Amino acid sequence: APPRVAVFAKAPVPGAVKTRLIPVLGAEGAAELHEAMVRYALTVATHAMLGPVELWCMPDTSHPFLGKCARDFRVSLHRQEGPDLGARMALAFARAQADGDRMVLIGSDCPALKSSDLEDAARALLTHDAVLTPAEDGGYVLVALAGAAPIFHDMVWGGADVMEQTRARLESAGLGWVEMETLWDVDRPEDYQRLQAMRLRESSPA
Repeated sequence: APPRVAVFAKAPVPGAVKTRLIPVLGAEGAAELHEAMVRYALTVATHAMLGPVELWCMPDTSHPFLGKCARDFRVSLHRQEGPDLGARMALAFARAQADGDRMVLIGSDCPALKSSDLEDAARALLTHDAVLTPAEDGGYVLVALAGAAPIFHDMVWGGADVMEQTRARLESAGLGWVEMETLWDVDRPEDYQRLQAMRLRESSPA
């Protein structure tokens, strides 16, 4: 069976999302950008020819925007639980693995991610224990697991060495993995400028 797809997203509360972009966009503008990026991530996930799509929400599933996403994209809502991102991702994978399923997990801040990237990751998961799409800032924007993997615990998330530490943990656990093409995500003002330039190119006539 094709793997499940999990999309991790926060509720778009002004002042609580895309905080590094607030000086550029304001709290409301940053929240609106976050909403657009969550919807883009769900579009990517639902257009991939994979299994059921799940929207894992932070801090819970009660925000009206999240409910609208569930209806618009026909995805199930799940509450992220755990003291940090690693614990929350580990729980999502554990739930899938308890049902005998593999899973591809993505965030909601990578405008360069395509549905074909998820399909490629799913194919690679047939022959590897893990698949990762590194991010230019040292983290990753996609992680897929075929089974249990001790890679999420005691990590300082948001640092420049997350991917490096993840590689070391996979190697220590004796797991085989493959890395896809490195992509970029939107966290800082310079990332937002890059996003605007990309949108301008896409909207320009050929």
